[in-house]
Amino acid sequence: MTNLTLAKSLNAGLRRAMEDDQKVIIMGEDIGRLGGVFRVTDGLQKDFGEDRVIDTPLAESGIVGTAIGLALRGYRPVCEIQFDGFVYPAYDQIVSQVAKMHYRSQGRLSVPLVIRIPFGGGIGAVEHHSESPEAYFAHTAGLKVVACSNPADAYWMIQQCIAGEDPVIFLEPKRRYYEKAEVDTELSTAPYPLYASRVVRDGTDVVLLCYGPTVKTCLEVAQAAQEEGHSVAVVDLRTLSPLDLDQVYDLVRRTGRVVTVHEAPISGGLGSELATRITQECFYSLEAPVQRVAGFDLPYPAARAEEEFLPDLDRILDAVDRVLAY
Repeated sequence: MTNLTLAKSLNAGLRRAMEDDQKVIIMGEDIGRLGGVFRVTDGLQKDFGEDRVIDTPLAESGIVGTAIGLALRGYRPVCEIQFDGFVYPAYDQIVSQVAKMHYRSQGRLSVPLVIRIPFGGGIGAVEHHSESPEAYFAHTAGLKVVACSNPADAYWMIQQCIAGEDPVIFLEPKRRYYEKAEVDTELSTAPYPLYASRVVRDGTDVVLLCYGPTVKTCLEVAQAAQEEGHSVAVVDLRTLSPLDLDQVYDLVRRTGRVVTVHEAPISGGLGSELATRITQECFYSLEAPVQRVAGFDLPYPAARAEEEFLPDLDRILDAVDRVLAY
């Protein structure tokens, strides 16, 4: 077992993928000599060379467009989008080409491409550096969307995504980059399937559904609720498209109460989809309406106001109290 930060776990996962397959190429802005703004790719260019760890121009559409061509020629490119809010110039390439190539070619072509996106707030950044664009991509047929929340998942999930044949949007919670945990890098295979949710804390009264940066917050909520005499389960969704909800349905049938949590604005967010599916599958088990805790329907605010925007312990606990009041 090795004690690693989430950023170092990603670095180790990328390194292992590059060692295992010479066709893995990493590309992005300042990822080579600098090692990326969060140092996720630190040292990789030195060890694998400039032909495999490529510093690109500041042109996200060009980065993804080039990666599409490389993927079609048999390579396994991994693109880094420097910040979440910078992905939009590449949005056309992603939804019009990356997501549709396999279907358009009737299965003859595949695009084994991973697009890494640091996402979410909580770091006191300026405009375009703290957004949560996951719903745009989860809505797009042909894309897989995953979000790691801890160092162990970061290490294994990045390797699983690179090894697969599907294009993947890989979301990394930037405010968790430097939090440490034990990672078993000696295992030969990942301990969990890629497209699977995970119950990280069991409970009997309420279920919290979360992913990425909000998983740690929800675990803190569950601990606070326990001190008040309530048993709260926490599910790390991990995969946003496709959603894996079998375990969620089992917990909902047992508890009857659900709260969804994400940083993205509430309207049209993943919480809405989760609430709908749970209502469809578990209607007669619900003791209260599904509650959603999310960002507000406004552009991400200035750093001095982000604490008011982000779901925190108090807002989530309030939602837990509301569902328990029914």
